[in-house]
Amino acid sequence: MYIYEKNWIGLSEDRRVFLLPKMANRHGIISGASGTGKTTTLKVLSESFSDSGVPVFFADVKGDLSGMIVPGKDSESMQNRIKSFEIENWEYKSYPVRFWDIFGEKGIPVRMTVTDMGPQLLARLLELNDVQAGVLTVVFKVADEQGLELIDFKDLKAMVQYVGDNRKEFSNEYGLVSTASIGAIQRALLNFSEEGAEHVFGEADLDINDWLKTDKDGRGYMNILSSSRLINSPKVYATFLLWMLSTLFERLPEVGDLEKPKIVFFFDEAHLLFSDAPKALVRKIVQVVKLIRSKGVGVYFVTQSPSDIPDEVLAQLSNKIQHGLRAYTPAEQKTIKAAAWAFRSNPKFNTEEAIMNLGVGEAVVSFLDAKGAPDMAEIVRILPPQSFMGTAPEELVEECIRNDEMDEKYREPIDRESAYEIIMAAREELMRQQEEELQQQEKAKEEKAKKAQETKKTAANTKKSNTAAQNKVVKTLSKSANTAVRSASSSVSRSVSTNIVRSVTGGKKISTGKIAERAATNALSGAMRTGINEILRGLFGNKK
Repeated sequence: MYIYEKNWIGLSEDRRVFLLPKMANRHGIISGASGTGKTTTLKVLSESFSDSGVPVFFADVKGDLSGMIVPGKDSESMQNRIKSFEIENWEYKSYPVRFWDIFGEKGIPVRMTVTDMGPQLLARLLELNDVQAGVLTVVFKVADEQGLELIDFKDLKAMVQYVGDNRKEFSNEYGLVSTASIGAIQRALLNFSEEGAEHVFGEADLDINDWLKTDKDGRGYMNILSSSRLINSPKVYATFLLWMLSTLFERLPEVGDLEKPKIVFFFDEAHLLFSDAPKALVRKIVQVVKLIRSKGVGVYFVTQSPSDIPDEVLAQLSNKIQHGLRAYTPAEQKTIKAAAWAFRSNPKFNTEEAIMNLGVGEAVVSFLDAKGAPDMAEIVRILPPQSFMGTAPEELVEECIRNDEMDEKYREPIDRESAYEIIMAAREELMRQQEEELQQQEKAKEEKAKKAQETKKTAANTKKSNTAAQNKVVKTLSKSANTAVRSASSSVSRSVSTNIVRSVTGGKKISTGKIAERAATNALSGAMRTGINEILRGLFGNKK
Protein backbone atom coordinates (compact mmCIF):
# COMPACT_ATOMS: atom_id res chain seq x y z
CA MET A 1 0.00 0.00 0.00
CA TYR A 2 1.36 3.40 -0.96
CA ILE A 3 0.88 6.00 1.79
CA TYR A 4 2.87 9.02 2.89
CA GLU A 5 4.83 8.64 -0.36
CA LYS A 6 6.24 5.39 0.94
CA ASN A 7 5.66 1.71 0.20
CA TRP A 8 3.96 0.29 3.27
CA ILE A 9 4.67 -3.43 3.58
CA GLY A 10 3.43 -4.44 7.02
CA LEU A 11 3.67 -4.10 10.80
CA SER A 12 6.46 -4.96 13.17
CA GLU A 13 4.63 -5.20 16.47
CA ASP A 14 2.81 -1.84 16.26
CA ARG A 15 5.28 -0.06 14.00
CA ARG A 16 4.72 0.36 10.29
CA VAL A 17 7.52 -0.93 8.06
CA PHE A 18 8.18 0.92 4.82
CA LEU A 19 10.31 0.37 1.75
CA LEU A 20 11.54 3.79 0.71
CA PRO A 21 10.91 4.38 -3.03
CA LYS A 22 14.29 6.06 -3.33
CA MET A 23 15.99 2.82 -2.22
CA ALA A 24 13.80 0.48 -4.24
CA ASN A 25 16.30 0.37 -7.13
CA ARG A 26 18.90 -1.22 -4.81
CA HIS A 27 17.32 -4.57 -5.70
CA GLY A 28 15.94 -7.18 -3.35
CA ILE A 29 14.92 -10.75 -2.64
CA ILE A 30 11.72 -12.42 -1.43
CA SER A 31 12.42 -15.96 -0.27
CA GLY A 32 10.72 -18.67 1.73
CA ALA A 33 9.36 -22.20 1.60
CA SER A 34 6.27 -23.02 -0.43
CA GLY A 35 3.05 -21.78 1.14
CA THR A 36 4.65 -19.22 3.46
CA GLY A 37 3.26 -16.13 1.68
CA LYS A 38 5.83 -15.11 -0.94
CA THR A 39 3.19 -14.44 -3.63
CA THR A 40 1.17 -12.28 -1.23
CA THR A 41 4.25 -10.23 -0.41
CA LEU A 42 5.05 -9.86 -4.10
CA LYS A 43 1.53 -8.57 -4.76
CA VAL A 44 1.59 -6.11 -1.88
CA LEU A 45 4.92 -4.70 -3.04
CA SER A 46 3.85 -4.46 -6.68
CA GLU A 47 0.54 -2.80 -5.80
CA SER A 48 2.35 -0.14 -3.82
CA PHE A 49 4.75 0.45 -6.73
CA SER A 50 1.85 0.76 -9.18
CA ASP A 51 0.01 3.20 -6.90
CA SER A 52 3.16 5.32 -6.76
CA GLY A 53 3.29 5.48 -10.58
CA VAL A 54 6.03 2.88 -11.05
CA PRO A 55 5.45 0.21 -13.74
CA VAL A 56 6.11 -3.37 -12.70
CA PHE A 57 7.15 -6.51 -14.58
CA PHE A 58 6.47 -10.09 -13.44
CA ALA A 59 7.62 -13.40 -14.84
CA ASP A 60 4.51 -15.35 -13.81
CA VAL A 61 5.60 -18.98 -13.62
CA LYS A 62 2.64 -20.41 -11.69
CA GLY A 63 -0.07 -18.36 -13.41
CA ASP A 64 -1.53 -17.00 -10.17
CA LEU A 65 -0.86 -13.28 -10.70
CA SER A 66 -3.68 -12.64 -13.19
CA GLY A 67 -6.05 -11.92 -10.30
CA MET A 68 -4.63 -8.40 -10.11
CA ILE A 69 -7.15 -7.29 -12.78
CA VAL A 70 -9.93 -8.16 -10.32
CA PRO A 71 -10.71 -6.36 -7.02
CA GLY A 72 -10.09 -8.41 -3.88
CA LYS A 73 -12.94 -10.47 -2.41
CA ASP A 74 -14.24 -9.57 1.04
CA SER A 75 -14.58 -12.20 3.73
CA GLU A 76 -14.73 -12.45 7.51
CA SER A 77 -11.10 -13.49 7.76
CA MET A 78 -10.09 -10.55 5.54
CA GLN A 79 -12.06 -8.15 7.73
CA ASN A 80 -10.33 -9.46 10.84
CA ARG A 81 -6.96 -9.12 9.16
CA ILE A 82 -7.67 -5.56 8.02
CA LYS A 83 -8.72 -4.59 11.55
CA SER A 84 -5.50 -6.04 12.97
CA PHE A 85 -3.56 -3.56 10.85
CA GLU A 86 -5.82 -0.68 11.90
CA ILE A 87 -6.27 0.34 8.27
CA GLU A 88 -8.70 3.17 7.64
CA ASN A 89 -10.65 3.54 4.39
CA TRP A 90 -9.57 0.14 3.13
CA GLU A 91 -10.74 -0.62 -0.39
CA TYR A 92 -10.51 -3.58 -2.73
CA LYS A 93 -9.42 -2.59 -6.18
CA SER A 94 -8.10 -3.86 -9.49
CA TYR A 95 -4.91 -2.70 -11.17
CA PRO A 96 -3.94 -1.85 -14.75
CA VAL A 97 -2.50 -5.07 -16.16
CA ARG A 98 -0.99 -6.06 -19.49
CA PHE A 99 -0.54 -9.74 -20.27
CA TRP A 100 2.42 -10.79 -22.41
CA ASP A 101 3.49 -14.16 -23.79
CA ILE A 102 6.46 -15.07 -25.97
CA PHE A 103 4.32 -17.78 -27.60
CA GLY A 104 1.38 -15.40 -28.06
CA GLU A 105 -1.08 -17.83 -26.43
CA LYS A 106 -1.90 -16.22 -23.08
CA GLY A 107 -0.90 -12.65 -23.80
CA ILE A 108 0.38 -10.09 -26.24
CA PRO A 109 3.22 -11.58 -28.32
CA VAL A 110 6.70 -10.55 -27.27
CA ARG A 111 9.50 -10.67 -29.83
CA MET A 112 13.02 -9.40 -30.34
CA THR A 113 15.29 -9.42 -33.38
CA VAL A 114 18.46 -11.46 -33.72
CA THR A 115 20.39 -8.22 -34.21
CA ASP A 116 19.05 -6.92 -30.89
CA MET A 117 20.37 -10.05 -29.21
CA GLY A 118 23.84 -9.59 -30.70
CA PRO A 119 26.63 -12.15 -31.21
CA GLN A 120 28.12 -12.00 -27.72
CA LEU A 121 24.93 -12.72 -25.79
CA LEU A 122 23.87 -15.31 -28.36
CA ALA A 123 27.26 -17.05 -28.13
CA ARG A 124 26.89 -17.26 -24.34
CA LEU A 125 23.38 -18.62 -24.72
CA LEU A 126 24.53 -21.29 -27.20
CA GLU A 127 27.53 -22.16 -24.99
CA LEU A 128 30.00 -21.69 -27.84
CA ASN A 129 33.74 -21.76 -27.22
CA ASP A 130 35.94 -18.77 -28.07
CA VAL A 131 36.70 -19.96 -31.61
CA GLN A 132 33.06 -20.68 -32.40
CA ALA A 133 31.99 -17.38 -30.83
CA GLY A 134 34.50 -15.64 -33.10
CA VAL A 135 32.96 -17.28 -36.17
CA LEU A 136 29.49 -16.22 -35.00
CA THR A 137 30.80 -12.65 -34.73
CA VAL A 138 32.00 -12.96 -38.35
CA VAL A 139 28.47 -14.04 -39.34
CA PHE A 140 27.02 -10.88 -37.80
CA LYS A 141 29.78 -8.74 -39.34
CA VAL A 142 29.20 -10.10 -42.85
CA ALA A 143 25.45 -9.60 -42.46
CA ASP A 144 25.97 -5.99 -41.41
CA GLU A 145 28.41 -5.17 -44.22
CA GLN A 146 26.27 -6.78 -46.91
CA GLY A 147 23.03 -5.20 -45.71
CA LEU A 148 21.47 -8.54 -44.70
CA GLU A 149 19.21 -7.85 -41.73
CA LEU A 150 19.06 -10.56 -39.04
CA ILE A 151 15.50 -10.37 -37.77
CA ASP A 152 14.11 -13.83 -37.12
CA PHE A 153 15.55 -17.26 -36.48
CA LYS A 154 15.50 -18.37 -40.11
CA ASP A 155 17.59 -15.30 -40.99
CA LEU A 156 20.25 -16.45 -38.55
CA LYS A 157 20.28 -20.03 -39.84
CA ALA A 158 20.44 -18.89 -43.47
CA MET A 159 23.27 -16.47 -42.68
CA VAL A 160 25.34 -19.14 -40.93
CA GLN A 161 24.84 -21.43 -43.94
CA TYR A 162 25.79 -18.62 -46.32
CA VAL A 163 29.05 -17.89 -44.49
CA GLY A 164 29.79 -21.61 -44.36
CA ASP A 165 29.24 -22.01 -48.11
CA ASN A 166 31.62 -19.09 -48.79
CA ARG A 167 34.06 -19.72 -45.94
CA LYS A 168 37.16 -19.57 -48.17
CA GLU A 169 36.32 -16.03 -49.27
CA PHE A 170 35.48 -14.83 -45.76
CA SER A 171 38.49 -16.59 -44.22
CA ASN A 172 40.78 -14.44 -46.34
CA GLU A 173 39.19 -11.28 -44.94
CA TYR A 174 38.20 -12.13 -41.37
CA GLY A 175 40.39 -15.06 -40.42
CA LEU A 176 39.76 -18.78 -40.47
CA VAL A 177 36.11 -19.79 -40.75
CA SER A 178 36.34 -23.54 -40.36
CA THR A 179 33.78 -26.16 -41.33
CA ALA A 180 33.94 -27.53 -37.80
CA SER A 181 32.96 -24.17 -36.24
CA ILE A 182 30.10 -23.67 -38.68
CA GLY A 183 28.86 -27.18 -37.89
CA ALA A 184 29.05 -26.57 -34.13
CA ILE A 185 27.02 -23.35 -34.46
CA GLN A 186 24.41 -25.09 -36.59
CA ARG A 187 24.03 -27.92 -34.06
CA ALA A 188 23.67 -25.40 -31.22
CA LEU A 189 21.01 -23.54 -33.20
CA LEU A 190 19.17 -26.81 -33.77
CA ASN A 191 19.05 -27.48 -30.03
CA PHE A 192 17.97 -23.90 -29.39
CA SER A 193 15.23 -24.27 -31.99
CA GLU A 194 13.81 -27.29 -30.17
CA GLU A 195 13.38 -25.11 -27.08
CA GLY A 196 11.20 -22.63 -29.01
CA ALA A 197 13.69 -20.08 -30.34
CA GLU A 198 11.50 -19.39 -33.39
CA HIS A 199 8.97 -17.72 -31.11
CA VAL A 200 11.55 -15.40 -29.51
CA PHE A 201 12.92 -13.73 -32.64
CA GLY A 202 10.96 -11.65 -35.12
CA GLU A 203 8.99 -8.49 -35.68
CA ALA A 204 7.15 -6.49 -34.55
CA ASP A 205 9.85 -6.48 -31.88
CA LEU A 206 9.15 -5.17 -28.44
CA ASP A 207 9.72 -1.50 -27.75
CA ILE A 208 10.92 -1.63 -24.17
CA ASN A 209 9.38 1.80 -23.56
CA ASP A 210 5.97 0.16 -23.82
CA TRP A 211 6.71 -1.41 -20.44
CA LEU A 212 7.34 1.97 -18.87
CA LYS A 213 3.72 3.13 -19.21
CA THR A 214 1.18 4.40 -16.72
CA ASP A 215 -2.61 4.45 -17.07
CA LYS A 216 -4.84 7.53 -17.21
CA ASP A 217 -4.84 7.73 -13.41
CA GLY A 218 -1.05 7.74 -13.24
CA ARG A 219 -0.75 4.20 -11.90
CA GLY A 220 2.04 2.05 -13.27
CA TYR A 221 1.06 -0.86 -15.49
CA MET A 222 1.52 -4.41 -14.21
CA ASN A 223 3.27 -6.19 -17.08
CA ILE A 224 2.72 -9.92 -16.53
CA LEU A 225 4.75 -12.31 -18.71
CA SER A 226 3.11 -15.73 -18.90
CA SER A 227 5.98 -18.09 -18.11
CA SER A 228 4.28 -21.39 -17.31
CA ARG A 229 5.32 -22.77 -20.73
CA LEU A 230 8.40 -20.63 -21.12
CA ILE A 231 9.98 -21.98 -17.95
CA ASN A 232 10.23 -25.41 -19.63
CA SER A 233 12.84 -23.85 -21.92
CA PRO A 234 15.41 -22.50 -19.45
CA LYS A 235 17.70 -21.11 -22.15
CA VAL A 236 14.90 -19.19 -23.82
CA TYR A 237 13.63 -17.96 -20.45
CA ALA A 238 17.07 -16.79 -19.32
CA THR A 239 17.83 -15.29 -22.72
CA PHE A 240 14.68 -13.23 -22.84
CA LEU A 241 14.99 -11.88 -19.32
CA LEU A 242 18.66 -11.05 -19.80
CA TRP A 243 17.94 -9.39 -23.14
CA MET A 244 15.24 -7.32 -21.46
CA LEU A 245 17.56 -6.12 -18.71
CA SER A 246 20.42 -5.55 -21.16
CA THR A 247 18.17 -3.52 -23.44
CA LEU A 248 17.02 -1.36 -20.56
CA PHE A 249 20.61 -0.86 -19.48
CA GLU A 250 21.70 0.15 -22.99
CA ARG A 251 18.78 2.45 -23.78
CA LEU A 252 18.02 4.16 -20.49
CA PRO A 253 20.17 7.11 -19.49
CA GLU A 254 22.24 7.24 -16.31
CA VAL A 255 20.06 8.76 -13.60
CA GLY A 256 21.64 7.69 -10.31
CA ASP A 257 19.25 7.43 -7.36
CA LEU A 258 15.84 8.78 -8.35
CA GLU A 259 13.01 9.53 -5.96
CA LYS A 260 11.41 6.34 -7.25
CA PRO A 261 12.41 3.70 -9.84
CA LYS A 262 11.45 3.89 -13.50
CA ILE A 263 10.42 0.23 -13.41
CA VAL A 264 10.72 -2.71 -11.03
CA PHE A 265 11.20 -6.35 -12.12
CA PHE A 266 10.07 -9.38 -10.13
CA PHE A 267 11.53 -12.72 -11.26
CA ASP A 268 9.39 -15.44 -9.68
CA GLU A 269 10.87 -18.93 -9.17
CA ALA A 270 14.32 -17.41 -9.70
CA HIS A 271 16.06 -20.73 -9.00
CA LEU A 272 14.78 -21.89 -12.40
CA LEU A 273 16.50 -18.92 -13.99
CA PHE A 274 19.90 -19.89 -12.63
CA SER A 275 19.82 -23.67 -12.27
CA ASP A 276 20.07 -24.64 -15.96
CA ALA A 277 21.47 -21.44 -17.40
CA PRO A 278 24.97 -21.51 -18.93
CA LYS A 279 27.66 -20.13 -16.63
CA ALA A 280 28.53 -17.39 -19.09
CA LEU A 281 24.89 -16.32 -19.09
CA VAL A 282 24.85 -16.18 -15.29
CA ARG A 283 27.97 -13.97 -15.36
CA LYS A 284 26.20 -11.63 -17.74
CA ILE A 285 23.15 -11.47 -15.45
CA VAL A 286 25.44 -10.61 -12.53
CA GLN A 287 27.06 -7.85 -14.56
CA VAL A 288 23.73 -6.34 -15.62
CA VAL A 289 22.24 -6.50 -12.11
CA LYS A 290 25.27 -4.68 -10.74
CA LEU A 291 25.08 -1.86 -13.26
CA ILE A 292 21.40 -1.39 -14.01
CA ARG A 293 20.67 0.26 -10.64
CA SER A 294 22.12 3.51 -11.98
CA LYS A 295 19.49 3.45 -14.74
CA GLY A 296 16.67 3.65 -12.22
CA VAL A 297 15.68 -0.04 -12.49
CA GLY A 298 14.99 -2.28 -9.52
CA VAL A 299 15.30 -6.08 -9.72
CA TYR A 300 13.71 -8.43 -7.16
CA PHE A 301 14.19 -12.21 -7.17
CA VAL A 302 11.49 -14.46 -5.70
CA THR A 303 12.65 -17.95 -4.74
CA GLN A 304 12.45 -20.60 -2.04
CA SER A 305 15.93 -20.20 -0.59
CA PRO A 306 18.59 -17.50 -0.84
CA SER A 307 21.03 -20.29 -1.73
CA ASP A 308 19.20 -20.59 -5.09
CA ILE A 309 20.76 -17.28 -6.10
CA PRO A 310 24.47 -17.10 -7.04
CA ASP A 311 26.53 -15.33 -4.39
CA GLU A 312 27.60 -12.65 -6.88
CA VAL A 313 23.94 -11.75 -7.47
CA LEU A 314 22.91 -12.18 -3.83
CA ALA A 315 25.50 -9.60 -2.79
CA GLN A 316 23.65 -6.98 -4.89
CA LEU A 317 20.25 -7.54 -3.20
CA SER A 318 19.96 -4.97 -0.41
CA ASN A 319 16.23 -5.22 0.43
CA LYS A 320 15.46 -8.58 2.01
CA ILE A 321 12.17 -10.27 2.86
CA GLN A 322 12.67 -13.76 4.31
CA HIS A 323 9.61 -15.92 4.90
CA GLY A 324 9.72 -19.11 6.88
CA LEU A 325 12.14 -21.93 6.15
CA ARG A 326 12.04 -25.43 7.59
CA ALA A 327 15.11 -27.44 8.54
CA TYR A 328 14.73 -31.23 8.37
CA THR A 329 18.23 -32.05 7.18
CA PRO A 330 21.74 -30.77 7.97
CA ALA A 331 21.85 -29.14 4.53
CA GLU A 332 18.63 -27.24 5.25
CA GLN A 333 19.96 -26.12 8.65
CA LYS A 334 23.03 -24.79 6.90
CA THR A 335 20.80 -22.89 4.45
CA ILE A 336 18.86 -21.26 7.29
CA LYS A 337 22.05 -20.28 9.04
CA ALA A 338 23.32 -18.65 5.84
CA ALA A 339 20.00 -16.81 5.39
CA ALA A 340 20.19 -15.47 8.96
CA TRP A 341 23.74 -14.26 8.51
CA ALA A 342 22.59 -12.08 5.59
CA PHE A 343 20.59 -9.88 8.01
CA ARG A 344 21.79 -7.20 10.34
CA SER A 345 21.14 -8.82 13.70
CA ASN A 346 18.50 -7.53 16.10
CA PRO A 347 19.22 -7.97 19.82
CA LYS A 348 15.51 -8.60 20.46
CA PHE A 349 15.51 -12.04 18.82
CA ASN A 350 17.66 -14.76 17.27
CA THR A 351 17.30 -14.38 13.53
CA GLU A 352 18.00 -18.03 12.76
CA GLU A 353 15.34 -19.25 15.19
CA ALA A 354 12.90 -16.60 14.01
CA ILE A 355 13.17 -17.76 10.39
CA MET A 356 12.34 -21.35 11.41
CA ASN A 357 9.34 -20.24 13.51
CA LEU A 358 7.69 -17.74 11.16
CA GLY A 359 4.00 -18.28 10.43
CA VAL A 360 2.21 -17.82 7.09
CA GLY A 361 2.19 -14.14 6.13
CA GLU A 362 5.12 -13.33 8.42
CA ALA A 363 8.68 -12.51 7.38
CA VAL A 364 12.02 -11.31 8.67
CA VAL A 365 12.55 -8.01 6.86
CA SER A 366 15.44 -5.62 6.38
CA PHE A 367 15.29 -2.60 4.05
CA LEU A 368 17.77 0.19 3.39
CA ASP A 369 17.24 3.36 5.37
CA ALA A 370 17.39 6.89 3.96
CA LYS A 371 21.19 6.85 4.16
CA GLY A 372 21.46 3.56 2.26
CA ALA A 373 22.40 1.49 5.32
CA PRO A 374 20.51 -1.77 6.09
CA ASP A 375 18.00 -1.65 8.93
CA MET A 376 18.12 -4.23 11.67
CA ALA A 377 16.11 -7.37 10.99
CA GLU A 378 12.47 -7.15 12.08
CA ILE A 379 9.70 -9.68 12.28
CA VAL A 380 6.90 -8.25 10.12
CA ARG A 381 3.29 -9.22 9.45
CA ILE A 382 2.71 -8.58 5.74
CA LEU A 383 -0.35 -6.58 4.62
CA PRO A 384 -3.09 -8.26 2.58
CA PRO A 385 -3.26 -7.33 -1.13
CA GLN A 386 -6.09 -5.13 -2.36
CA SER A 387 -6.52 -7.13 -5.58
CA PHE A 388 -7.88 -10.65 -5.89
CA MET A 389 -5.79 -13.44 -4.40
CA GLY A 390 -6.01 -16.10 -7.05
CA THR A 391 -6.36 -16.59 -10.79
CA ALA A 392 -8.71 -14.33 -12.75
CA PRO A 393 -11.42 -15.93 -14.92
CA GLU A 394 -9.98 -16.92 -18.29
CA GLU A 395 -12.60 -15.01 -20.29
CA LEU A 396 -11.78 -11.84 -18.36
CA VAL A 397 -8.08 -12.24 -19.16
CA GLU A 398 -8.87 -12.79 -22.85
CA GLU A 399 -11.06 -9.69 -22.91
CA CYS A 400 -8.29 -7.67 -21.27
CA ILE A 401 -5.87 -8.81 -23.97
CA ARG A 402 -8.27 -8.12 -26.87
CA ASN A 403 -9.03 -4.61 -25.65
CA ASP A 404 -5.39 -3.69 -25.11
CA GLU A 405 -3.93 -1.29 -27.67
CA MET A 406 -0.63 -3.16 -27.44
CA ASP A 407 -2.24 -6.33 -28.76
CA GLU A 408 -3.11 -4.52 -31.98
CA LYS A 409 0.47 -3.29 -32.21
CA TYR A 410 2.21 -6.65 -31.65
CA ARG A 411 -0.30 -9.38 -32.48
CA GLU A 412 0.45 -9.93 -36.16
CA PRO A 413 4.03 -10.93 -37.04
CA ILE A 414 5.84 -8.94 -39.72
CA ASP A 415 7.91 -11.03 -42.12
CA ARG A 416 9.58 -8.44 -44.31
CA GLU A 417 12.51 -9.01 -46.62
CA SER A 418 15.63 -9.77 -44.63
CA ALA A 419 18.68 -12.04 -44.79
CA TYR A 420 16.73 -15.26 -45.40
CA GLU A 421 14.67 -13.90 -48.28
CA ILE A 422 17.65 -12.18 -49.93
CA ILE A 423 19.90 -15.25 -49.64
CA MET A 424 17.17 -17.58 -50.92
CA ALA A 425 16.44 -15.24 -53.84
CA ALA A 426 20.15 -15.05 -54.71
CA ARG A 427 20.43 -18.82 -54.47
CA GLU A 428 17.42 -19.29 -56.76
CA GLU A 429 18.87 -16.78 -59.24
CA LEU A 430 22.19 -18.64 -59.19
CA MET A 431 20.38 -21.93 -59.78
CA ARG A 432 18.43 -20.33 -62.63
CA GLN A 433 21.64 -19.04 -64.21
CA GLN A 434 23.32 -22.42 -63.82
CA GLU A 435 20.33 -24.16 -65.35
CA GLU A 436 20.27 -21.64 -68.20
CA GLU A 437 24.00 -22.15 -68.76
CA LEU A 438 23.48 -25.91 -68.77
CA GLN A 439 20.68 -25.54 -71.29
CA GLN A 440 22.93 -23.40 -73.49
CA GLN A 441 25.67 -26.02 -73.25
CA GLU A 442 23.19 -28.73 -74.21
CA LYS A 443 21.93 -26.61 -77.09
CA ALA A 444 25.48 -25.96 -78.30
CA LYS A 445 26.19 -29.66 -78.05
CA GLU A 446 23.07 -30.45 -80.07
CA GLU A 447 23.95 -27.84 -82.70
CA LYS A 448 27.48 -29.25 -82.93
CA ALA A 449 26.10 -32.75 -83.41
CA LYS A 450 23.63 -31.46 -85.98
CA LYS A 451 26.39 -29.67 -87.85
CA ALA A 452 28.55 -32.78 -87.77
CA GLN A 453 25.62 -34.76 -89.14
CA GLU A 454 25.08 -32.24 -91.90
CA THR A 455 28.79 -32.30 -92.77
CA LYS A 456 28.68 -36.07 -92.88
CA LYS A 457 25.60 -35.94 -95.07
CA THR A 458 27.23 -33.41 -97.42
CA ALA A 459 30.32 -35.59 -97.68
CA ALA A 460 28.12 -38.58 -98.46
CA ASN A 461 26.25 -36.62 -101.14
CA THR A 462 29.56 -35.44 -102.65
CA LYS A 463 30.86 -39.00 -102.70
CA LYS A 464 27.62 -40.16 -104.28
CA SER A 465 27.88 -37.40 -106.92
CA ASN A 466 31.47 -38.31 -107.67
CA THR A 467 30.52 -41.94 -107.93
CA ALA A 468 27.73 -41.04 -110.36
CA ALA A 469 30.17 -39.01 -112.47
CA GLN A 470 32.62 -41.88 -112.45
CA ASN A 471 29.88 -44.28 -113.48
CA LYS A 472 28.90 -41.91 -116.28
CA VAL A 473 32.49 -41.79 -117.54
CA VAL A 474 32.74 -45.57 -117.36
CA LYS A 475 29.45 -45.87 -119.20
CA THR A 476 30.63 -43.42 -121.82
CA LEU A 477 33.92 -45.25 -122.23
CA SER A 478 32.06 -48.54 -122.47
CA LYS A 479 29.77 -47.12 -125.13
CA SER A 480 32.70 -45.66 -127.04
CA ALA A 481 34.47 -48.96 -126.82
CA ASN A 482 31.46 -50.77 -128.19
CA THR A 483 31.19 -48.22 -130.99
CA ALA A 484 34.86 -48.59 -131.70
CA VAL A 485 34.52 -52.36 -131.84
CA ARG A 486 31.64 -52.06 -134.24
CA SER A 487 33.57 -49.55 -136.29
CA ALA A 488 36.53 -51.85 -136.24
CA SER A 489 34.42 -54.72 -137.45
CA SER A 490 33.05 -52.59 -140.26
CA SER A 491 36.52 -51.40 -141.23
CA VAL A 492 37.81 -54.95 -141.36
CA SER A 493 34.92 -55.93 -143.49
CA ARG A 494 35.48 -52.99 -145.84
CA SER A 495 39.19 -53.68 -146.06
CA VAL A 496 38.58 -57.31 -146.79
CA SER A 497 36.03 -56.40 -149.41
CA THR A 498 38.31 -53.86 -151.09
CA ASN A 499 41.14 -56.33 -151.17
CA ILE A 500 38.89 -58.90 -152.71
CA VAL A 501 37.75 -56.36 -155.32
CA ARG A 502 41.30 -55.36 -156.13
CA SER A 503 42.20 -58.98 -156.46
CA VAL A 504 39.39 -59.61 -158.84
CA THR A 505 40.05 -56.55 -160.94
CA GLY A 506 43.72 -57.21 -161.21
CA GLY A 507 45.01 -54.83 -158.62
CA LYS A 508 47.88 -55.46 -156.32
CA LYS A 509 47.29 -58.30 -154.08
CA ILE A 510 47.68 -58.07 -150.33
CA SER A 511 47.67 -61.01 -148.08
CA THR A 512 44.64 -61.64 -145.97
CA GLY A 513 46.67 -61.41 -142.72
CA LYS A 514 48.03 -58.03 -143.72
CA ILE A 515 44.59 -56.82 -144.60
CA ALA A 516 43.32 -57.83 -141.15
CA GLU A 517 46.29 -56.18 -139.38
CA ARG A 518 45.76 -52.84 -141.15
CA ALA A 519 42.02 -52.97 -140.49
CA ALA A 520 42.62 -53.56 -136.82
CA THR A 521 45.05 -50.63 -136.58
CA ASN A 522 42.62 -48.28 -138.32
CA ALA A 523 39.81 -49.49 -136.09
CA LEU A 524 41.87 -48.93 -132.89
CA SER A 525 42.78 -45.36 -133.91
CA GLY A 526 39.15 -44.63 -134.66
CA ALA A 527 38.05 -46.09 -131.35
CA MET A 528 40.52 -43.93 -129.41
CA ARG A 529 39.46 -40.76 -131.18
CA THR A 530 35.83 -41.57 -130.64
CA GLY A 531 36.40 -42.41 -126.91
CA ILE A 532 38.29 -39.17 -126.19
CA ASN A 533 35.61 -37.11 -127.90
CA GLU A 534 32.90 -38.85 -125.84
CA ILE A 535 34.78 -38.16 -122.59
CA LEU A 536 35.17 -34.46 -123.37
CA ARG A 537 31.50 -34.13 -124.26
CA GLY A 538 30.59 -35.92 -120.94
CA LEU A 539 32.66 -33.50 -118.92
CA PHE A 540 31.97 -30.23 -120.71
CA GLY A 541 28.77 -30.88 -122.55
CA ASN A 542 28.34 -30.32 -126.28
CA LYS A 543 30.03 -26.90 -126.23
CA LYS A 544 32.45 -26.40 -129.03
